[in-house]
Amino acid sequence: MSVLVVGADEITPIKAVLSDLGAKKIEHWDARNENRVNRKVIPADTECVVMLTSFLNHNTMKKIKGDAKKRNIPIVCAKRSVSCVYCEFCKVFGMDKEFSCKGEC
Repeated sequence: MSVLVVGADEITPIKAVLSDLGAKKIEHWDARNENRVNRKVIPADTECVVMLTSFLNHNTMKKIKGDAKKRNIPIVCAKRSVSCVYCEFCKVFGMDKEFSCKGEC
């Protein structure tokens, strides 16, 4: 699976979790410059978009979400916590969770 992660500066722990969940290719857009991200096109081979909402403004989220929906790409919205990314990914893809998400996401 090819995953696009949008938001945050450093996602090394999140990359590890996504790899464990089956991601073979992970591309990261830090979204520090809103205009640059809003002009980008989601790569053609992307099978899932992960938006780290703690680091994105509403316009960027709306643009990415709209683009992904047009192409029927699943969207995972989570805070920048590894456990939140894991829980939300499992919810979107209907996977069994090893631990319970206790409302922190």
